[in-house]
Amino acid sequence: MKHESGRSMIEMLGVLAIMGVITGGAILLISSAMRTQKRNTVNEEVIQIVMGVRQLLGEYDDFSNINSSTIFSVMGMSSKNPYGGTYELSVDPANSRQFVVSVTGLADADCEYFATKAWADSVGYMNSDGKQSGATGMCNLGNGKNIVKITYGE
Repeated sequence: MKHESGRSMIEMLGVLAIMGVITGGAILLISSAMRTQKRNTVNEEVIQIVMGVRQLLGEYDDFSNINSSTIFSVMGMSSKNPYGGTYELSVDPANSRQFVVSVTGLADADCEYFATKAWADSVGYMNSDGKQSGATGMCNLGNGKNIVKITYGE
């Protein structure tokens, strides 16, 4: 009788299948962690922008002279966001005592997330006693083209 050693093809396929499942799970975890990191970065940067605008223009009665490029350069911050889009500042056309922070270049899911997120210091959130997010989103423009706008001020 011959006694053979080694692995059969079935055993090798089993090992490869198990490795494939483990790799797939790792990719999902890494993808989820990257999405969470991008969202946290946007949240922190929007807060930084709002604080910067309030520090720079807080002594004025309104924000009608807001200039995105000047404000970003004074704060030492880029207007680019982690999604490949930009942050934009503008005056609310209905009320010059309010300014709008726009986040552009969002994917559909991220746009919906930011549009429903509670932006605690925003006008919409404050006026609704915390019942609304305070943001508006145009989340049907297509991946990479969606925009969320958050209004701050009085």
